[in-house]
Amino acid sequence: MAAKVYMEALSPTMEEGEVVKWHKAEGDAVAEGDVLAEIETDKATMELVARGGGVLSAVLAGEGAVVPVGEVIGLIGEAGEDVGALVAELGGRGDAAAGPDASGGSGADGPADGRSRPGQAEAESGSGMSPGSASAVGASDLAAAGSAVGADGVGAVSAPAAPAADSGGRVKASPVARRLASEAGLDLRGVAGSGPAGRIVKRDVEAAAEQARRPAEAPPAAGPEDLAAAFPPVPGLPEPGFADLPLSQMRKTVARRLTESLGPVPHFFLTVDVDMARALEARARINELLEPQGIKASLNDLVVKATAAALIRHPGCNAWWQGDSIRRFERVHMGVAVAVPDGLMTPVVRDAHVKGLARIAAEVRALAARAREKKLKPEEYTGSTFSISNLGMFGIEEFTAIINPPEAAILAVGAVEERPVAEGGAAVVRPRMRVTMSCDHRVIDGAQGARFLATLKAFLEEPAAILA
Repeated sequence: MAAKVYMEALSPTMEEGEVVKWHKAEGDAVAEGDVLAEIETDKATMELVARGGGVLSAVLAGEGAVVPVGEVIGLIGEAGEDVGALVAELGGRGDAAAGPDASGGSGADGPADGRSRPGQAEAESGSGMSPGSASAVGASDLAAAGSAVGADGVGAVSAPAAPAADSGGRVKASPVARRLASEAGLDLRGVAGSGPAGRIVKRDVEAAAEQARRPAEAPPAAGPEDLAAAFPPVPGLPEPGFADLPLSQMRKTVARRLTESLGPVPHFFLTVDVDMARALEARARINELLEPQGIKASLNDLVVKATAAALIRHPGCNAWWQGDSIRRFERVHMGVAVAVPDGLMTPVVRDAHVKGLARIAAEVRALAARAREKKLKPEEYTGSTFSISNLGMFGIEEFTAIINPPEAAILAVGAVEERPVAEGGAAVVRPRMRVTMSCDHRVIDGAQGARFLATLKAFLEEPAAILA
């Protein structure tokens, strides 16, 4: 009997995954350990490998499908094995592997034999075109398609029925119809289907899009008090003037995690202003020494090192909230926030308290590059005991960051700026930097956080003190 290929939990916090690409097609031979597909998790794009050998007998979730962990996405059987009954038992292929559009021919809707093929699937929500598709169908394509429709907008199509819905209340529509409707901004619930059993097909969406583009009847003459009539909308602007973007797995996780943090976690914030003159001098001298190695340390690398050293002095801030206990760590695993195209990743520099600045600089750059490519391994972005978020490179002077549970604190680092300060009774201009610590009050008290920041300030204002 064919073996089931499950959507596996490829990261510790993964609840669902999106099939980005199938590396095997139906009928391909599969050996144990072969890469079957690339799966986008909440953190990175990971490889799903085969747990046994045989032939990929069926693909049940096409590229672009979002599938909960534990669901079956494929079958591996023997060559020539009939898996039709098992496919039916599992609920069939669904829209992610639908057959040809009822409008006739296979075209973009699917191959003539009704079998699925990689790149054809859409997410169950029908929210858009699958990632990696060769081209998008935009408004100009819809206009071209609409030009082939008759003068009444429906051509030779017979009078359509009301849209049909499946047992779950979901409107029945072909994958291409869903994609075209999404890109044209049409609600499928308002489109009548002319396919079998009222299924909405491509021609129905094309006709509805053409109808939507026709100018509305002129309203009755408005009185002088009617501002809408006196100042009509500017012509030539596209409709609807906005775009609903589907959530990536990473963005869903960011939204869930931040909601879990800012609501339940009692945040309070402490800010200090740091004189960075000696830190800038130290960084310049260190980079001169590192130049033969091709390594260049940033101010953020120096902040990571100083923060790790301060946490060793104040272990109460290097802690997790455990619900019924507080876990204090003897080692510092520093999370460093990195902006990626669709969210935020926090790769971890492990044992930052015992690493030199050159090692920290090299690791941060390597981890940040892997994060942007979505190539981080789970052990590279989990297990941090404290985190740093730096927006200084964007000119942000000061901000507050949201704690990443179960950590008890996070440090928000602003830009280094030349500012006038009082020194010896006179006004002088010095390079200053504000850092703000967000604290979980269940773990860290105000005085405890203030003592940690005083130590960190001392280390940054005199970097030699880190070695003392």
